Amino acid sequence: MLNPNVETYLCCDADYEEAQIVLYGAPFDSTTSYRPGTRFGSAAIRRESYGLESYSPYQDKDLLDCKIFDSGDLELSFGKPEDALADIEERAATILTDGKLPFLLGGEHLVTLGAFRAAQAKYSNVEIIHFDAHADLRQEYLGAELSHACVLRRCWELIGDGKIHQFGIRSGDREEFRWGKDHVNTHKFDLNGLAEKLAELGGRPVYFTLDLDVLDPSVFPGTGTPEPGGVDFNTLREAVTLVCSKANIVGCDVNELSPHYDQSGASTAVACKIVREMMLALS
Repeated sequence: MLNPNVETYLCCDADYEEAQIVLYGAPFDSTTSYRPGTRFGSAAIRRESYGLESYSPYQDKDLLDCKIFDSGDLELSFGKPEDALADIEERAATILTDGKLPFLLGGEHLVTLGAFRAAQAKYSNVEIIHFDAHADLRQEYLGAELSHACVLRRCWELIGDGKIHQFGIRSGDREEFRWGKDHVNTHKFDLNGLAEKLAELGGRPVYFTLDLDVLDPSVFPGTGTPEPGGVDFNTLREAVTLVCSKANIVGCDVNELSPHYDQSGASTAVACKIVREMMLALS
């Protein structure tokens, strides 16, 4: 049983017992390789969500009709990534044990590893759909194997070849791409082929991880590692709705918002709206 959060995402104030989806935040950015600040992302998404309507004209659905509980941000150790990951895994495992869907708000992308460990422990045949600008397949980054640049490599170690499906990838070192050819399915530059992949996956359990820097910096400048050449908002909105409505999602996350790099607030608004559309499609 989790206690309610004081400041929740818009309309996410259902009782825990009746909730189908449980939000939880991981304000962690200790391994960020370029510009830090994603530790402020989850709080910004909650706060700015009240600038949205609960109703989505895209899906003709309303958050008021959904049973979603916001359990708030975890208090994480900034100096010990493994301890932070253990706390994230514990929260995700609690939610899964109680028969609910864990929805993680990051934080840097490393936080996915904690959440995915919990999902993989319950669903041994789980696969990953990964939207990102970056491959995140390095064996190590500056000597650290626990880094947001290595998170999908660590996930691969849990599930093996052919179970990670990446979309939008347009950045990584040469060895990442060479290694990835033999071990993961990478769709470079865009989100093409997503519908076909979802049909192929059928009813298998899927963990969905969304790094918001898959978006072009002209749409989403508020991130630590902006990468030109990304997708636009509507392309991403349609894609996340497709994934969340068609795949057998057993856990998901949205990460890599650094709100202070976009003083206009537009990047946070984009993140809020993507989260809303995902929750509605999952409900």
